Amino acid sequence: MDDNRPIFQQIAEKIENDILELRLPEEAQVPSTNQFASLYQINPATAAKGVNVLADEGILYKKRGIGMFVAEGAREKLMEKRREQFYQLYINTLLQEARKLGITTEQVCDMIAKGAREL
Repeated sequence: MDDNRPIFQQIAEKIENDILELRLPEEAQVPSTNQFASLYQINPATAAKGVNVLADEGILYKKRGIGMFVAEGAREKLMEKRREQFYQLYINTLLQEARKLGITTEQVCDMIAKGAREL
């Protein structure tokens, strides 16, 4: 935990990344809030807030007395959410800047293709 965003958001993103990268598959148990609290030396309530954000989104669900688990279809939901964020954050921003600079959509596509070849 080291950026300027609230810690609970970072916890939620860590879980999301673990789901997207298949380190936490469907029906896998998520670390407990106490485990997160101990690992990151934070208040368990802060860790719980991060977990609960994902539960509210239907990414995680609670098994009473056992813990939180990855919901069926969670990865697909997260991929759709992240694709929309990618579009809003990167594509819209890129196109707005291109428009300011007089760069056409075709030129943007050519630049992207060039960048992909250079990777």
